[in-house]
Parts: sequence; C-alpha cells; structure tokens
Amino acid sequence: GRFGGFSALAVSADGQRLIAISDKGHRLDAKILYTPEGNLAGLAEADLEALAGEDGRPLSLPSERDAEGMAVGPAGEVIVSFERDHRFLRYLPGQERPERIPEPEELKFAPGNGGVEGIAFLGDGRLLAIAEELKRGNRAVGWVSDAASWSPLTYALDGGFSVSDLATLPSGDVLALERRYTLRLATAVRVRRIPAAAIVPGADLNPELIAELRPPLTMDNMEGLAARQDAAGRTLVYMISDDNFTFLQKTLLLMFEIME
Repeated sequence: GRFGGFSALAVSADGQRLIAISDKGHRLDAKILYTPEGNLAGLAEADLEALAGEDGRPLSLPSERDAEGMAVGPAGEVIVSFERDHRFLRYLPGQERPERIPEPEELKFAPGNGGVEGIAFLGDGRLLAIAEELKRGNRAVGWVSDAASWSPLTYALDGGFSVSDLATLPSGDVLALERRYTLRLATAVRVRRIPAAAIVPGADLNPELIAELRPPLTMDNMEGLAARQDAAGRTLVYMISDDNFTFLQKTLLLMFEIME
C-alpha cells in the first residue's frame, strides 16, 4: 500500500482541501469532509501521485524520495524538504518538474535521518526551517531565509522531543509540532507557539507550550501540522500521523481548536 507514511500537511484557507506528502515520495490531494456540526468526517476525492524529481521523472530511490517537510506559499508553490539526500525542491503550480533551491550550508552536517522536518512560509514570505537532529547542545538548529541566503537560529528542546512540522498562523506566529517517539517512553506529542517577532537571524527561540497530547488521547506518530482560521474566527489545527506503513488504520487526521 502506498497510502501512509505522511510526514507533512497543508490545509487550504477555507478548510476544504488538504495536501499531505509521504516519506515514500508521494503527494496526497484530497477533499476534507465535515459533519454538520463541523467535526472531521473523512476524506473524499483522494488523489495520490508520486513527486517528480528535477529530471521530471517520479522519485523512486529510497534515498531520494524521503520527503519530510512541506511549505505551501500564497500562490500555490510547494517547497518540499527531503532527508537522506538533504535538499529542498520547489514545485510550482501546473509544473511537473521542480527546481532545487539552495539549502542552508550547515544542513550537510545533519544525520541522514535527521534533516529538515519542519518548514513553513512566514507571513512576509520568508521561510523558516528547523532540523530534527542537527543540534547545538540541547537546541535544534534552524534557519530563516531572506531573498539571498539562510541565517541560522536555534530552537530550545527538552524531554526527548524533536520538531516534526511547522505551521504558520494567520497572526504570523508559527506553531511547532514536536513528538517524542521511543520504545521506552510513551509516544507523546506537543505543540508550541513561536511569536512572529522572535523569528530573526541568530535568535534563540524558546517557544511557549500550548498543548500536549498523551495517551489515552488518540495518539500516534504525529508528523504533519496545518492551521487555519475559520469564518467564525476560530483557530483550527490539523495533524496527520506517519504510520510508518504498518497498517492503514493508523493514519490519523485530527482537528483541534486552539483556545486563545
């Protein structure tokens, strides 16, 4: 089964559609269904296709298709970050072939399986990226882009958590999805908020914890995060799990409201 392994998520501003990418190099486009009360009901019109590489052919080698992060720009451009072969590809609407955009210099020091899982467009069009396993002490290394280059910053970690996705809120603040996935400790997921004003070159980010999900809540290896504001002004957060292709029932899509 190709369905599963989802590692990044984006939801349209009206909440009607989602895009998710998998660490097997597939892109899922689907319509989101809701109950009359506004709760998640499921997906419809799901279309799953392989991401293309720079040569226009579908990514096929495991070493080249390990997509882990995704940022969707206002005009529909999609930037995907890959592990193993650490790189960023930009997919423009209506174009099969992506172009490679320069990655941060320091990314070459990240472990093969610990590259950029969290990447997001900021409100002003810059990109924020945070590595999963490139650390400086107990801080993850990240970067913020400007028109010409990437500037490093760091992100405080504790408790065995690492960053698995980022999502920008309408306010410009950024939510970070962190997960802890070990055999010894129960899987745990939490969400922290990075103030927009704090995201500057050289920053030492120490975001505020706003939510923690633990069993007995329905919990899994949550890796994808998206956020939007609905017509009533509520901030809605969506999460998708990476089932590591164990079995289909474990791909979860969850939706929460953040109470301000």
